[in-house]
Amino acid sequence: MQQVANKTLLYIYSGAGGVDAQDWASMLLRMYHRFCQKQGFDFKILHQSFGEQKAKARGSPRGIKNAVAEITGNNIYDLLKSESGVHRLVRISPFSAKSLRHTSFALVEIMPVITTPEFRINPNELRIDTFRSSGPGGQNVNKLETAVRVTHVPTGISVSVQSERSQAQNKDKAMQLLYSRLAQKLEQAKIQELSDLKPELKSGSVEWGSQIRSYVLHPYQMVKDHRTGVKSLQPDKVLDGELDKFIK
Repeated sequence: MQQVANKTLLYIYSGAGGVDAQDWASMLLRMYHRFCQKQGFDFKILHQSFGEQKAKARGSPRGIKNAVAEITGNNIYDLLKSESGVHRLVRISPFSAKSLRHTSFALVEIMPVITTPEFRINPNELRIDTFRSSGPGGQNVNKLETAVRVTHVPTGISVSVQSERSQAQNKDKAMQLLYSRLAQKLEQAKIQELSDLKPELKSGSVEWGSQIRSYVLHPYQMVKDHRTGVKSLQPDKVLDGELDKFIK
């Protein structure tokens, strides 16, 4: 199975915490975008599903339920793969009328881009839906059904792409995402057969106790990685993409 060394896929999912978690997911998306800008990497959002709440201010990002981005850079998968896991935010909620402290969770997944898979997908096992693109974009947004969702019926894995101009281009990109997700699923199955010691992250565990890193904005200011013990007392800079010491 051949991987593209200079491309990787970034998935972000909001977890426990409601609209605060959706806002947190959008903050993480921006954090990785800023990191890539600082490193000179190309960052392209392929799809994002927006949350219920509106942007806090004009020009600020809306919360997201999930998003996927394609990042291009030298050895980018090896650089970012350790970012996979649950990220926890503690802050005074901007959505709380009483200004209460709130804890939010989001899941980050880093996946390689697969170019030559060792398996084939039966076209009869795919469900392909088209829909209108959402959010800010080009002239086709909310006018033409150029966005594509591909679902692999046997596994239930579903991917969506809305970044390209045409439906055909979005379908090709969606199939690439689907191969990457299926390849990951097969790899996890192989690992599980070899050892039952590997922890598996369930969909319902994007919550307390499963985080790899905490970002605390109140009552004190600190970002701490729970695997390495690396800390920063400047969370604003970390959230603006200064991730070097955590990644290294």
